[in-house]
Amino acid sequence: MADAVFAHGTLSDQVLKGFKVPATPKLVGKSAIVVDQQAAVQLGKALFWDANVGSNGTACASCHFHAGSDIRHINQLNPGQAHTANADSTAKTFELPSGNAAGPNYELKAGDFPFFRFADVNDINTLTASTDDVVGSAGEPMQQFVAVDATGMNNDQCNSELSAVFHAGGLNTRQATKRNAPTVINAAFNFRNFWDGRANNVFNGQSPFGLRDTGAKIWLAKGGKSVKAVPLGLENASLASQAVGPPADMVEMSCKGRTFADIGRKLLQRRALESQAVHPEDSALAGLRDPSGTGLTLTYAELIKKAFNKKYWRSAATIELVKDSGRFYSQMEANFAMFFGLAIQQYENTLISNDALFDQQVDDDTGFPVGFTEAQKRGFRVFNDAHCNNCHSGPTFSSAASPQIFMNAAKKPRYLKLVNRDVLGEQADGFGTDSSLFDIGFSITSVAPTAHDIGLGGTDPFGNPLSFVKQYLNVLTGNAKKMLDPVIVAACDMVDPFTEDYPSGELTNDKLGKRACKGAGKKQAKIPTPEIVAAELAKSGQGRLSDGVSAAFKIPTLRNVELTGPYMHNGGMKSLEEVVEFYNRGGNLTNPRHSTTLVFFQGMSARDKSDLVAFLKTLTDERVRWERAPFDHPALLVPHGHEAGENPLEPDLAKDSFLHIPAVGKGGRSVEQGPLKPFDSYLQP
Repeated sequence: MADAVFAHGTLSDQVLKGFKVPATPKLVGKSAIVVDQQAAVQLGKALFWDANVGSNGTACASCHFHAGSDIRHINQLNPGQAHTANADSTAKTFELPSGNAAGPNYELKAGDFPFFRFADVNDINTLTASTDDVVGSAGEPMQQFVAVDATGMNNDQCNSELSAVFHAGGLNTRQATKRNAPTVINAAFNFRNFWDGRANNVFNGQSPFGLRDTGAKIWLAKGGKSVKAVPLGLENASLASQAVGPPADMVEMSCKGRTFADIGRKLLQRRALESQAVHPEDSALAGLRDPSGTGLTLTYAELIKKAFNKKYWRSAATIELVKDSGRFYSQMEANFAMFFGLAIQQYENTLISNDALFDQQVDDDTGFPVGFTEAQKRGFRVFNDAHCNNCHSGPTFSSAASPQIFMNAAKKPRYLKLVNRDVLGEQADGFGTDSSLFDIGFSITSVAPTAHDIGLGGTDPFGNPLSFVKQYLNVLTGNAKKMLDPVIVAACDMVDPFTEDYPSGELTNDKLGKRACKGAGKKQAKIPTPEIVAAELAKSGQGRLSDGVSAAFKIPTLRNVELTGPYMHNGGMKSLEEVVEFYNRGGNLTNPRHSTTLVFFQGMSARDKSDLVAFLKTLTDERVRWERAPFDHPALLVPHGHEAGENPLEPDLAKDSFLHIPAVGKGGRSVEQGPLKPFDSYLQP
């Protein structure tokens, strides 16, 4: 037996070894944007781990320091601020189903989980208690930006304003984000990033929103003293789009009103990681380590000059980014968001976990990797029989990966399939079945009611839908001539094309997707007429144009899932056992369009559940567990709750407590330090 065969393919279909991160065209090369890729990786790693990036000591790594995710458990609660659907929402108050009195600086206990409680964990109809609270990530206290110091003080100059939610007495605590922090490991394979997909596949050099942000520009040098503003549109660069979001966000890493040019002004003349220990055997930074053992020998300006084409930084011109503001920046400061995003992307492209037990050599006799136990073999069968692999598919165990990964094509495919239509659920009136449109890689699993967080159903800052499906419906109604994002939707290539349930008189030619339709598929290259589309959308449940968008979230990778709790976008489950119970009973509730997923009652036995957990643990890469290269890192003090008294650096803020993350070299954590552990192992009862 060469390989274990199941209904949806073979075990080897999901082995990640040999797959490459989708390349970003025109990014790396002697005359491209990045001229020295190694220098860009070094720059990105330094920026990712540097606490100076934040206004008050937060780094990107502050939320991604443990297997790429966040296992802090003090001051991590958000009261559910994404729940804004009605006036009596509990979005400003804390209430845990456990009955424990929660609030800012609360220490989560094991008994606080799960966030949805059932009299019978196998029965979705026995809900006894729930909350809209979220386990997010502690970021910045609420403050208004004033200025940065190019040298000296690490914290920005900001004025505090008392937060209505995140305060203890008259002192501001650090705010917590509205969603749980997903791992950055293997995020390089995702077509879009963030839970709601707002980190666009196209990077514009300034913001997460790709070509939607028509005001985004970068600055090219024209000689020594002048510059020209030009647009940037780099494909397969959602990591860069994601990276430029948090540093300017007033909850995650910034005082309100700080720009990326201000961050550049703060950092450029400083030595990288100037106050953080760097291990002498750091896999990327050892050659640049300062003899003192703290920080690197080079400034950020020097690293940028090594990594990036000089036309993006050499000009002596000054740039007024906001007209009549009186605030002028250098070209390097004005382009700092581009440098930051692309450098972080180059670093995160190295964080590829593909050496788990699951990825090892297959035993010819059993069809399973050498070392698989009987429980793990049974668990893989449960994983397939329970349809887990319909969403957690492909080598990253996530259908949110770029379609190029699934296609594994040697050359760029004609188009990438990002929207589908399939018969997955019952009609809104309860009779028959219907075909729902959905963004591939995003799913409604009913972790919480739709109103708690609409996820992919939301909009960008310009009022545009985040969902490709919603964009497509705008095109079908005739309200838009083309897709907002540069993606192709081909009706002929859907599992259930419109020709299946629309009479020919209700259809017209699919001009937008016709180039993707070849051979026999041309007969299915039809879409409903605008009049029919309008009529369907006016029906209950949108008639034959139902969609699975509101409260849909990006399907996360399952690789290293043992170490990346708490789980789900709301962080409401502490362990894999709780996650398995969730899927076994078919979710926490039944949202509208919940039926567009394959989350339904499974009827697993106790052994099935235990075996499934055992299989999921075979996806843990020991390099990640022990932080061996490329997962080693500099030291970092991570804010972890507050002590009594005022912050000595700012009298209006609560005093910080810190979790010390030691510098680790390429050989990984020592035996004394021990391996990384699952989230629930850090909780008190």
